[in-house]
Amino acid sequence: MTMLDKEKIKEILSSRFKEDLHKNLADLPMPSCLKDIYKAANRIKEAIEQNEKVAIVGDYDVDGVISCVILSEFFDDIAFDYVVKIPNRFKDGYGLNQNIIEELEDVSLIITVDNGISAFEAAQLCLQKGIDLIITDHHCPPKILPQAFAIVNPKQADCKFPDIEICGAQVVWYLVAALKQICKLKYDMSKFLDILTIAIIADMMELRDLNRALVKSGIEYINKSQRTAFRVLKEQYQKQKFELENISFLIAPLLNSAGRMDDATLSYEFLKSKKSTEAKELLSKIENFNELRKDEENKLFNEALMQSDDKDSCVVVFKEDWHEGVLGIVASRLAKHFNKPSFVFSKNEGNIKGSARSVGTVDILELIKTAENLLSNFGGHKGAAGLCLEDKNYESFKELINLECKKIPHRAFICNDDILGELSAFDVDFEILKILEHFEPFGYKNPKPFFIFKDLHVKHKKTMGDKEQHLKLILQDKNKMVEALFFNFDKDVELNSKISFVASISKNEFRGLLTPQLIIRELIGA
Repeated sequence: MTMLDKEKIKEILSSRFKEDLHKNLADLPMPSCLKDIYKAANRIKEAIEQNEKVAIVGDYDVDGVISCVILSEFFDDIAFDYVVKIPNRFKDGYGLNQNIIEELEDVSLIITVDNGISAFEAAQLCLQKGIDLIITDHHCPPKILPQAFAIVNPKQADCKFPDIEICGAQVVWYLVAALKQICKLKYDMSKFLDILTIAIIADMMELRDLNRALVKSGIEYINKSQRTAFRVLKEQYQKQKFELENISFLIAPLLNSAGRMDDATLSYEFLKSKKSTEAKELLSKIENFNELRKDEENKLFNEALMQSDDKDSCVVVFKEDWHEGVLGIVASRLAKHFNKPSFVFSKNEGNIKGSARSVGTVDILELIKTAENLLSNFGGHKGAAGLCLEDKNYESFKELINLECKKIPHRAFICNDDILGELSAFDVDFEILKILEHFEPFGYKNPKPFFIFKDLHVKHKKTMGDKEQHLKLILQDKNKMVEALFFNFDKDVELNSKISFVASISKNEFRGLLTPQLIIRELIGA
């Protein structure tokens, strides 16, 4: 493993972005890159001018909720009335369907956000009822598209949008930008960067190119945002400012929990709330659902572990009464735990419904396509997907997907792109914090850098946490001392021993004092 210095670290991290074309907000692609966007915008403009009844139909995850917030806030700002329907996972199922269309009485235009690209039957019903349908989505399109008035999806054929994955909220943001243009409005598109950033991170988009530019600016916008929801979150969690990790591990799971356990409309109303009292009440409900989500997730994860077989090439598990709202998050945990693609299924009204998550460079959607003749439907992207099949096909699917997974080269399962090389404890200082900060935000396709540290002397150790599950260490290399944290340690560390490990470098802010510290991921050679 290469011994690094600070210049080499800069060189390695810079190389991640050498092909990026859109490095700043001023470089972002124009709305015109998206096929059908002006066709869609002109139809919406006509609906505004004719005061038609328009419905926005979203999705129950963070991306779908935020997509609804962006479009509805634009309509609020121009004083145009509309209705919003965020499907309930348990009552309505995913995306636009017949029941939702029947529920939306007297509408002449339906705009889907973060869904719709496979809504064939719904599109046909809209045609029969004389309802114009605009689909905005980012999921992989089927070979034949639904018959809609306009489809705005960067992945569809003949779309000139750059080859980088964007989330549903970004597609809607571009639609609003097109509306701004054709309606000749003075309108600040940056007002949405706070929530747009959350959608990008929550939907695990690649943090490179235009996504990186948006998130880098967006974190600043979150911290100066006047949105009531953010003020209430800061107060509730005693945060002066939000970091990227707060979005990944606090805000996104909170907003997702309402849709997982009850109804995502709660998160939509929370983000749109104007009064602190209302926002606090909604946050309290969302927090309760988040606690329920954690309990259900842990129960399901432990039951899934009992079913899993180490000999299988991937994880495929099923139980009839598993909670549908946590299938995806449990699939993620299983994928990480076993370092294998993971599929988690539960029975839902006669059909078996599941979530899939990938590892390494394995394209989960391409893997699923090898078994598509056994599926009722499926959709998603490279890292995550949803799928549905009949009860009678489950065992055949499990057998086939394991056979197909065996064909994938083992190297595709392993992703050590985040380990840059070996580093001396003498380089853990303020300068390296500044270097790493320059390459933030870290996330998918721009992973947080990890380093190998060898033979550091354990001078002091202390357990922390309510179950003493974490370790705080003071480590020494000659006359250099460095602090390290080892969360949920699985191997004990002996005092006065020498240890080698993989760790990241982070900022420790305590009582106004800023110091660099190591976060140990794993011990090596022990």
